[in-house]
Amino acid sequence: MRIISRAGAVTVAVGAGLSLAVLPAGSADAADDIQAGDIQVECNDIPGLVNAINQANANGGRIILASRCTYTLTAPNNPDDGLPEITGDVTISGKDSTIRRDPDATEVFRVFHVASGGTLTLKSLTVSGGASGSNGGGALNDQGTLNLNDTVFKENRAVDGGGLYNNGGQLNLDRTTVERNTANGFGGGVVNDGGGTMTMKGGSLLKNRATISNGGGLENILGTASLESVSVRGNTGINGGGIRNVNGSALNLKSTTLKDNIAVRGGGLSNLASPATLVDSLVTRNTAITAGGGIDNQSNGQVTLTNTKVVDNTPDNCAPEGSVPGCTNPTAAIDPPPAQGLLPDDDVKDPE
Repeated sequence: MRIISRAGAVTVAVGAGLSLAVLPAGSADAADDIQAGDIQVECNDIPGLVNAINQANANGGRIILASRCTYTLTAPNNPDDGLPEITGDVTISGKDSTIRRDPDATEVFRVFHVASGGTLTLKSLTVSGGASGSNGGGALNDQGTLNLNDTVFKENRAVDGGGLYNNGGQLNLDRTTVERNTANGFGGGVVNDGGGTMTMKGGSLLKNRATISNGGGLENILGTASLESVSVRGNTGINGGGIRNVNGSALNLKSTTLKDNIAVRGGGLSNLASPATLVDSLVTRNTAITAGGGIDNQSNGQVTLTNTKVVDNTPDNCAPEGSVPGCTNPTAAIDPPPAQGLLPDDDVKDPE
């Protein structure tokens, strides 16, 4: 189906017989809220998707994908990216579709690249299989704006930022999941760098890996990251299985859970010479091989806990001892009376 826009109306051409219907611009009916200027791309029509992005780069506008379709990129559009760089104001409405790099593709390329000054908004879309020999397997945001709404980034890989790499830009995630991405270096799920700002509301950082470096779920290496009502769970890294916050970066967690993450140090959170604030949050069941099962706070970092529980982490809750005000480690030599024993893990609740 093609959308042909004209003043005040949208003409919808359906099928080979060109059965036509003229709808008022912006009507929310059978045309699925199609608006004048929108561009529809048929299922797995990669040349059509490329042309739509180029048109939106030049003129702005919204690209509508076919519902529940998989768009497979078999080769890069340019040396590093599967699709054209985003230089304008581009919105892609996925309608529960997927854009993926072909698992059998012989060339290495990420899926999206937002260039300086560009804005990309993704809605109801899954991005998977991207691969980069540098930064951002799923997407690289290079001093632009990347908005992710009800979107999933999964099974992407890169040297740094397996799922996403935000370099000096604005990264906004709303009800978005970043899962099972892999980085050989920093940030299995996400890297926030270069003075970038990351805001995440709802969703999860789930089962991402930084295989030989730090920040399994998130590496906040030089920027500001704010997470609210986010689950950071099942991630692994050398330092900071869940999150690594370094280089004077600011980390703000609210109503967020760090759980079941694993690292050498800082199973839940590794904080180095940086401020980190946790409000109404929970750090539990994380594991460190050496120390800081819940939180590892080093080099005069400042970790502030407000109505936050750091409990039931292994081998301790916080390290070094006393470095995180309000965080205590259990005394192994003293067993609590049976009536006062710790609750089972599944009974640990998020703070009200």
